[in-house]
Amino acid sequence: MHLLLLAIAPATIIILYIYFKDKFEKEPIGFLFKNFLLGATASVLLTVILGGFASKLIPLSEGTSILQQFLKAFVVVALVEEFSKYVIVRYYSQRNKEYNEQFDGIVYAVMVSMGFATLENVLYVFQHGVSTGVMRAFTAVPAHATFAILMGYFMGKAKFSKNRIVLNLTGLFFATLFHGAYDFFLFINFIPGTWIGAIVSLILGIILSRKAIKKHQNSSVFKA
Repeated sequence: MHLLLLAIAPATIIILYIYFKDKFEKEPIGFLFKNFLLGATASVLLTVILGGFASKLIPLSEGTSILQQFLKAFVVVALVEEFSKYVIVRYYSQRNKEYNEQFDGIVYAVMVSMGFATLENVLYVFQHGVSTGVMRAFTAVPAHATFAILMGYFMGKAKFSKNRIVLNLTGLFFATLFHGAYDFFLFINFIPGTWIGAIVSLILGIILSRKAIKKHQNSSVFKA
């Protein structure tokens, strides 16, 4: 039981943080939960399918090639995972009438991402134990939230813009960019000290995410 609580606690805290940051017009709990469930099911299933195709299109032999690790980080992992979340936000969340202000892009992107991250975290924690759960609580799960906020910032703007396609894809691009950078520095751990790059990219992502949240709060159509 304690492993399960450890696995779901980080995402729960992040969800509550974003929920209360949505100050002016909160989203329905039921619809938020549906987005979370789709993140934990549909986006995970899509990741497995697309990841299989990506692995075949970009075969990665065993080794320590930086190019191989780059392709693995940015394409096989980051692009596949972020696209799988993007599809849910774009074709389910964004089309709903509840998606009625720019901040909602962040809210729903985070809900989908936290669904994905929760299932992933449960699998990791039950397989590797408490130490992995504690480490991921301060790294991998917040990283998923950061990527989601960056994606959601642009997808929130997209709903109310004539440049919807460009802005939606810009969100996918930045989520993939930061996700890929974070993983890449972890994957090239055969070069001493490169893990610092992952921490730097995460911190930079968090800083940008905080700015994104504040900008959408200030531009809310429901702000008094």
